[in-house]
Amino acid sequence: MSRAAPPATRILYQMNAPASTPPPRITLRTIRKMVAEGRRFACLTCYDATTARWMERAGLPMLLVGDTLAETVLGYDQTYYATMEAMVLLTAAVRRGAPRVMLMADMPFMSYQADEAEALRNAGRFMTQAGADLVKLEVDRSFAPLVEKMARAGIPVVAHIGSRPQQTKISGGYRSVGRTREEAMRLVADARALEAAGSVMLLIEATPAEVSEEIVRGATIPVMGCGAGTACHGQVIVLNDLLGLSDWQPPFAPPVADFGGELVKAVKTWIDKVDRNDLGEHPYTMVKPEVSAAEPRRAGAPTAR
Repeated sequence: MSRAAPPATRILYQMNAPASTPPPRITLRTIRKMVAEGRRFACLTCYDATTARWMERAGLPMLLVGDTLAETVLGYDQTYYATMEAMVLLTAAVRRGAPRVMLMADMPFMSYQADEAEALRNAGRFMTQAGADLVKLEVDRSFAPLVEKMARAGIPVVAHIGSRPQQTKISGGYRSVGRTREEAMRLVADARALEAAGSVMLLIEATPAEVSEEIVRGATIPVMGCGAGTACHGQVIVLNDLLGLSDWQPPFAPPVADFGGELVKAVKTWIDKVDRNDLGEHPYTMVKPEVSAAEPRRAGAPTAR
């Protein structure tokens, strides 16, 4: 029979014990179960640990560290400028802030297009160095062999089809895709091929609802939408758009709050407090033995050596 722990040890354990059992970690199995039960799952972008912590507390099951950080964090006008180093660094930060959510990471421009071996290594970095559960690639059916190799290596791939921001220099800017019969048929074929190659999830961006409905109808994996209609099993948008922090608002992502306006008011309040020197009661005082050290030295007093 084991000996009872000393009282001090028991007290220390009780002090450090969690107040309640934390909820289980969200996994791909969780998402699949939600889809099977007809429940929709929500996802938002995130780029830092603090925001991730609060989003996990809100009960959000999935976060995406998107290459949109090039725009929302770094201030560029396109996603091309997101680098592997920045993406891995911030994905790891989000994982530390939200250890229980399903975490998806964007593979940035030219991290997977040039060489399949390099693509596998980069995808592996997101999993081993950043703690990602999924990696997302902007692809069409021509990337099916790469998706197959990643799946064989044990890398869960989310195939992003439809509007692909990493293609905007070819398309001439952001645009909806699938509005003609030919484009719609290509998207459906892309979805089927990428699922067959081993994708664990599809993400459809900026397509007519009818196209998404057709893809969802034939899919056996979860389908997430981003401006793709209500047929999708889950929905994702950029957090800045949801919070009213974006200067340009996508038509499919109306804000639910005015954080931009609230931030301006908070900053103006701080400017005013500083201007009036209204900082409240100072929280720090010197301990008594040190007070004399802060007092001016009396004239003629000997100097300490």
